[in-house]
Amino acid sequence: MKHILPTIVIAQFLCTSLWFAGNAVLPELAASLQLPASYLGHLTSAVQIGFIVGTLIFAMLTIADKYSPSKVFLISALIASIFNGMMALQSMEAWQLLLYRFGTGFFLAGIYPVGMKIAADYFEKGLGQSLGFLVGALVLGTAFPHLVRSVTDAFPWEFAIYATSILAVLGGLLIYFLIPDGPFRKPATKFNPSAFFKVFQVKNFRYAAFGYFGHMWELYAFWAFVPVILIAISGNQELDISFWSFLIIAVGGISCALGGIISKVVPPKKIAFTALALSATCCLLSPLVLNIPNPSIVLIFLLIWGLAVTADSPMFSTLVAKNAPSASKGTSLTIVNSLGFGITILSIQLLNFMARSIPTPYLFLILALGPLLSLIATARIKIQH
Repeated sequence: MKHILPTIVIAQFLCTSLWFAGNAVLPELAASLQLPASYLGHLTSAVQIGFIVGTLIFAMLTIADKYSPSKVFLISALIASIFNGMMALQSMEAWQLLLYRFGTGFFLAGIYPVGMKIAADYFEKGLGQSLGFLVGALVLGTAFPHLVRSVTDAFPWEFAIYATSILAVLGGLLIYFLIPDGPFRKPATKFNPSAFFKVFQVKNFRYAAFGYFGHMWELYAFWAFVPVILIAISGNQELDISFWSFLIIAVGGISCALGGIISKVVPPKKIAFTALALSATCCLLSPLVLNIPNPSIVLIFLLIWGLAVTADSPMFSTLVAKNAPSASKGTSLTIVNSLGFGITILSIQLLNFMARSIPTPYLFLILALGPLLSLIATARIKIQH
């Protein structure tokens, strides 16, 4: 039993490395396909759209409930890795690249949420801590392609694509062979579209969901544009963009895990509120700090921002799960998850559009809107005693 959570965490880490694999090799892809700089936003959005569609379809068909979650995880990892590997094909066109990223995102819906379900099937108590480690694994997985690209810089860029695909297959195999169906696995609850309107009538759930939405407005847009920030501050100095992109994103995995551990003694609401306040401050300070001509100071600031921007993520997952109506919990969580990732597309595309006419240091002020509104919603959540 002791191996269950570590195995799920490692598998999640390996499989979610597919999420930003395209971002890590974007300069090479752009050169190969003659893509404009704005393609960063489109590439990330294609994965997000795929994930949203996949999440909804998986939920409507109750796939993870009808079938063994471990088998669903493995099959999804195998197919997602194939779509990911297709990015290395020769003579590819720009629209095909978006299609492959969409396919990867679609089957990530059978990895990230299903991994959380597997954990919930084993850990009814201490869910906050478990989610802290699982979301931390997602963060590390998201950052990992940048590290792979940094380490394999001397090799062709396709090597990073093949490496992430192979690691995802390994993650799927770990779940399939080492994690049988959990003892707390419950019968399926059918997807109920009418819950879309009913679920937000529950005040605590509504405030937790709105808090999550504000968090998502900032999170993926920040992650997607970390390399853009690093390129802007590097100037004439040599800066390993891939390595620092990895560090700035990956450090958030530490705050997720720590938040999960602390949630045993500190209410998730307080942890989320503190993290939101810090990340909002980083957004508001970004024009000042990103204009500082000393890259070392900016890198320290970005590492702090990377810690703050993710710490609330497992806390909101916990708050949403605890306050979801029991009769439609599965549907409620699916709705919130899908809307949250839909919001990431809006913020990413907004930054993409603004980047054409606004200098990089001033781009991220608009992201403060998310955590500021989230602070208001989070403050209204009533802690159940």
